Amino acid sequence: MDAQEKPSEDPADYLIVALDFPSAAQALALVDKLHGRCRWFKVGLQLYLAEGASIISTLRERGFSVFLDLKLHDIPNTVAGAVRSLASSGASLLTIHGLGGAAMLSAAQEAALGPGAPRLLAVTVLTSMDQNELTGIGIQDSPVNEVLKLARLAHAAGVPGMICSPEEVALLRAQLGNKPILVVPGIRPVGGNSMPDDQRRVATPAAALAAGASMLVVGRPITEAIDPQKAFNTILEEIAGVLTQASLKGR
Repeated sequence: MDAQEKPSEDPADYLIVALDFPSAAQALALVDKLHGRCRWFKVGLQLYLAEGASIISTLRERGFSVFLDLKLHDIPNTVAGAVRSLASSGASLLTIHGLGGAAMLSAAQEAALGPGAPRLLAVTVLTSMDQNELTGIGIQDSPVNEVLKLARLAHAAGVPGMICSPEEVALLRAQLGNKPILVVPGIRPVGGNSMPDDQRRVATPAAALAAGASMLVVGRPITEAIDPQKAFNTILEEIAGVLTQASLKGR
């Protein structure tokens, strides 16, 4: 499935594994463990700065789709130029930051209409941030209101998708309809361990999908698991349960 333009019956199409590693060697070791079922990997700022576009090329050559999570945030011309520069990277999805404002979002989206460019996802409020964190940077709105405001801004600029936490996905789906791609991090599977975590607005895979998530991003519950393949399969099983229930309801 290509970033879920239409519903898929395969759970693997809904799960993006975050390669939050400092080197390609470490990232690809995890990729090798998940080869055969995983279809999407996220390349974030740490790995991209360490390895550059070569890590995207390697993943693409192995048949995977890539979500490039750089959260671009600068003046409109600079971000638009960055989007154009990344058009040849092979990434399917790319994040920009909603706090860049309407002009930046519009410029980025116009650049993303060029040949080969990835589809854009506007980051709203980081899942590590709660009300106290927002207040500390001068934002008085609640996280949910700030997410909705930034999502509406991105939607008005034509940006096809947004990043939000599980706590806001149902509201965005209700307010923006079925078309936007809602990619949701902060996913913690049922029975997951209590590893140290900076994610504050979290939910299970089933809860996020039931609320309207298009795709889920999972990192440490898989990458730091004793058996990453087993952890991955457990989440796939949870996703499969949601898809089965949705299919039964649609009959």
